[in-house]
Amino acid sequence: MSETAKTPADFWFDPLCPWAWMTSRWMLEVEKVRPVEVRWHVMSLAVLNEDKLDELPEKYRELLATAWGPVRVCIAAEEQHGSEVLGPLYTALGTRLHNRGLDRTRETLVAALEEAGLPAELADAADSDAYDAQLRASHKEGIDLVGQEVGTPVIAVPGHDGGQIAFFGPVVTPAPKGEEAAKLWDGTLMVASIPGFYEIKRTRTQGPIFD
Repeated sequence: MSETAKTPADFWFDPLCPWAWMTSRWMLEVEKVRPVEVRWHVMSLAVLNEDKLDELPEKYRELLATAWGPVRVCIAAEEQHGSEVLGPLYTALGTRLHNRGLDRTRETLVAALEEAGLPAELADAADSDAYDAQLRASHKEGIDLVGQEVGTPVIAVPGHDGGQIAFFGPVVTPAPKGEEAAKLWDGTLMVASIPGFYEIKRTRTQGPIFD
């Protein structure tokens, strides 16, 4: 890779997850301060948890019941219009779902599609299983890099040995900006690249701060 080439950072997201949304906004900031190019992919909290619904709190099960629509629409958009539409669509969806707190309705999906320059009829995919095979394949690609005991987001970058460095998170709020974004990126890559390193964690004391 030349000095001017950007490092691809593959980012798997479920638009429903507020923590993935925070991390994605940080990654957009990282693009400004490091030679990094984010490549967006879809994963699904509904798929991730479908075999353990009985173990989950009722409130989270209710949330997951509404989780299929947005990811199906994202996959349909990618299949019909290319992966480059995922970034703008995710931004349009996430801004509505998280920053504005809108409901996960067809109206919200249509508005996000239109903002991203995509046909409103893609919202029909929310209630169809026509793209579920592609959704599961995209989800599997990301989750296979890190294992089943994580969630969204998953990020993967090329390692020095030609393999991939992949990790869940980081979970952070608010999304760091400027030099703070760069420091978090550098530090995340440093610890994630250590063979045998698995986890740093502390109890969250506040919810996501959307700005």
